[in-house]
Amino acid sequence: MNNCHTCKTSSCLAPFSRRRFLTTAAGAAAGTVAARVGLFDFASSLFAAELKPTGGPVVRVVFIRPEKAPVVSWPGGNCDVKAQQALFTETLVKAARQFGVRLEVRDAPLSQAAEVTEYLGRLKASPPDGLIVCAMELFLWEPVNQIIQDRGDIPTVVYSNLSGFTSQLQAGRNQPKVYVGATQDISWLTTAVRLLSAIWQMKHTRILFVAGTETRDTTVDGLGTVFHWIPKSRFDAEFKQVAQTVEVRELARYYQKHAHKIVEPSRADLLEAAKNYVVCRRLMAAEQCHGIAIDCLGWQNPVCVAYSRLRDEGIVAACEQDANATIGMLMTHLLCERPCFQQDPSPNTVNNTLIGSHCTSPLKLEGFAQSYRAPYLLRDYHTRTGVSPQVLWPIDKPVTILQANAKPLSILIGTGRVVSNIPQPPSGCCRTAVEITVDNVVDTRDVKGFHQLFVLGHWERLFKAYGQLAAIPVSAIG
Repeated sequence: MNNCHTCKTSSCLAPFSRRRFLTTAAGAAAGTVAARVGLFDFASSLFAAELKPTGGPVVRVVFIRPEKAPVVSWPGGNCDVKAQQALFTETLVKAARQFGVRLEVRDAPLSQAAEVTEYLGRLKASPPDGLIVCAMELFLWEPVNQIIQDRGDIPTVVYSNLSGFTSQLQAGRNQPKVYVGATQDISWLTTAVRLLSAIWQMKHTRILFVAGTETRDTTVDGLGTVFHWIPKSRFDAEFKQVAQTVEVRELARYYQKHAHKIVEPSRADLLEAAKNYVVCRRLMAAEQCHGIAIDCLGWQNPVCVAYSRLRDEGIVAACEQDANATIGMLMTHLLCERPCFQQDPSPNTVNNTLIGSHCTSPLKLEGFAQSYRAPYLLRDYHTRTGVSPQVLWPIDKPVTILQANAKPLSILIGTGRVVSNIPQPPSGCCRTAVEITVDNVVDTRDVKGFHQLFVLGHWERLFKAYGQLAAIPVSAIG
């Protein structure tokens, strides 16, 4: 018997389906509420969830085990196998609700070759976006191998909860779009759903590129992510339409109030910086996009504050129209649920460390849903105009360094720890400057890429699992 668990969450909503930020009467109503509770928290909860693709992936789940558990085997008679399957199902259903996945669970287990052949026929006739195979019996790995070999191109997770020895767990080890998750940790099934959801989300995401003079669409091969290009002049035209509304004043007030120190910018500079956030939101809404990348280098009124805010809300905001940083940021948001720092790398050859600097960084480094916000100073941009947040990263915390490449599609990854925040003066560099160690790298000049992303925490294993499932090569960054 098949049960369909259709999960309606915020990520299943059509983008901008109920509200258009600051463009309708709802925008005026939002201003009233914002004035009472503070725009920063209000807009994060109200609007950020709307910037997600419509619908969600279909993921099927099948259990491989005999209908009646044998007394001698593994897990055998010392385990209530039916209760174990029920627990797996409960965990998967909760995860599906969390990530907006439409889960289709086959309750009746598979064990016979004829049953597996029939199941594969139906799978090929109507392929889902992802498949989870729960291997629940030590001596029933042939059906698992058959599904792996004959499933077609479906991204497939094989979950084994102490039901396989080393020989069985070779299944699909080097096969693209197959990942074997062998662990006694049942909660890892949530990660399995997250990984499959991320592949679908990447394929159904549109990123707005504000650059050049023409309107066009390009697609990232191997991911399906759409880059929707519009002329740079659109930003200037929209900016001229933005007044000093309640939202603009509240956003400027927030960053002024919570800054550790304001060094160069004036109140007028802050108000102009806040307007950039409104423009980014309006353009994404008008073009039905879920993130933004701008040809922003050298602007007199930089988008640094707007970008910091957008990233804190879980929205891709990539500097200098960098395609690699854009897809890496999207991956990080989907997999880690926390923002990242796009930076210019500068090796410190004396300390054998890597300094990453740029003029914008998120504050919610521990995650979109977490209360932590990093301390910051308000500084000017390297044109000596506008506002850039100088964000201070937490010392001695683990960090992942990520370089995603669009052509050819690949992921480079490394880990390290935060060593220091570079003071300015006496140093001169982009306003947020974070020094990190890089593990297993003899000379940090060997670190590959540019505009790599720093993300708080160690995420190497998660990205390797994602790369295996999405057929993206993953290698060391140095």
